[in-house]
Amino acid sequence: MVHGTHNAVPDDRNADVLIYVNGELFPRNEAKISVFDSGYLVGDGVWDAMRLHDDVLVFADEHLDRLYQAAKAVHMDIGMTREELMSELWKVLRANDMHTHVHCRFMLTRGIKKTPSQDPRLTISGPNLVIIAEHKKADPGSKSKGITLFTSTVRRGSPDYLDARLNCHSKLHEVIALTQAIEAGADEALMLDINGFVSTCNATNFFMIKNGEVWTSTGQYCMNGITRGKIIEVGRRAGLTVLEKNFSLTDVYDADEAFVTGTFGGVTPVNKIDGRVIGTPGIGPVSQYLHELYEAEIELAVEAGKVGKDADLGAA
Repeated sequence: MVHGTHNAVPDDRNADVLIYVNGELFPRNEAKISVFDSGYLVGDGVWDAMRLHDDVLVFADEHLDRLYQAAKAVHMDIGMTREELMSELWKVLRANDMHTHVHCRFMLTRGIKKTPSQDPRLTISGPNLVIIAEHKKADPGSKSKGITLFTSTVRRGSPDYLDARLNCHSKLHEVIALTQAIEAGADEALMLDINGFVSTCNATNFFMIKNGEVWTSTGQYCMNGITRGKIIEVGRRAGLTVLEKNFSLTDVYDADEAFVTGTFGGVTPVNKIDGRVIGTPGIGPVSQYLHELYEAEIELAVEAGKVGKDADLGAA
């Protein structure tokens, strides 16, 4: 049975969700894109995802910052302003009558090619935008049980050939890392950087606790996680010592607690790495505290979002 940070509570409503493709909405089974799409042909695309909580897309500005920075870095013109993109996201959410516990993933590719090729000059259309919104509530079993990690031989690469901070469609190295972990009997993969220090996981960011301190990687070779940044922020604000530093597997094996972070799962405890038991079953006390601080930050964002909506309605 599949177990990991992306486990969701089954929801029959997802069978009938409408999928957005370039301004049109299609039933799930009818949503299609050309085989000449740049993303399909060569992984030439960027993406991001947001969570809808109580009719508010939480941390939207941070997610849009990441998306537009990534598009600019790879010389991709998104073709719409941030406000226009948000309007399209809301179009999908309203069409599906979605209000909370929703995961909204939006993917942009460079567009349609006239022939299979890497060359961006052979693109003959504007960018393709696909939005998939689903009713997805994280399975509470993942938090109560925790997950296991296996250290992959696949490294997080140097930023001069594929910067891990880009949310791009080229994810094959992460898939290979995860496949190794699954074959080793673990749920997900822990990945080292080019210098042998712990970097991140295949789809989440890694944290550990030792002697009351919270450690995570330097950020040079890991994903530019919004949740990662929020955990660092709320932890330091609460007076915890949160360090972004180099550390090795030797340090990890001696950790008191460990957890991973992501937009979908939030804070998920890790209870075993490479067969070594980490802490006690379930979520540790420091990890639980950080989870509570993060949930409180989401609640603040929801309240701020509602106030902003009310202000917009008043101005209208």
